[in-house]
Amino acid sequence: MDTKFVVNIGRQLGSGGREIGEKLAVRLGIDFYDKELIRLASEESGLCREFFEKADEKASQGIIGGLFGMRFPFISDGAMPVTNCLSNDALFKVQSDVIRKLAEQKSCLFVGRCADYILRDIPRCVNIFISCSDEERIRRLCRMHAISEHAAEEMMNKADKRRSEYYNYYSYKTWGAASTYHLCIDSSVLGIDGTVDFVEEFVRKKLGGL
Repeated sequence: MDTKFVVNIGRQLGSGGREIGEKLAVRLGIDFYDKELIRLASEESGLCREFFEKADEKASQGIIGGLFGMRFPFISDGAMPVTNCLSNDALFKVQSDVIRKLAEQKSCLFVGRCADYILRDIPRCVNIFISCSDEERIRRLCRMHAISEHAAEEMMNKADKRRSEYYNYYSYKTWGAASTYHLCIDSSVLGIDGTVDFVEEFVRKKLGGL
């Protein structure tokens, strides 16, 4: 019997979703992936890491302009041919392949990047969305980035728009909607550690026998 499992976390910016994911992964004894996926996708494809950083959690925009409109001097020999169009869709596929490969090898926790949709055929998975009150999100962003409340609110709104467009485009589902996930939770109610406790109990009960 295959005992591997996956936890996928979607999150609002400033909700503490990454921190909750990191702590939950430690509790469950599994590997944690967030920004690390960018490095792994870069290594897997031979493409410059900067391509993936620019396209990270952004919906398709066709061929990427500016830096990405150039020929591909950052591609290592023997990787993708220079005739390929380096679209966000192509980068999404590379990153999706990396996520699937990791999930086939071991139990993992993924943050963002449509991992719940990419791994939709895995039977032992738990999909969670972390939200938070706007007030708490703004306070956290001000503290983390040493910015004003106005700048934090602007950052928050832009991130929400970008993440929802990305998720809705690639998954054909609705980012943050209760019907999309097994559990949606507001981290401002229980705090970070309390949310980790609650989610851990939920994951163990849903999967059974952990």
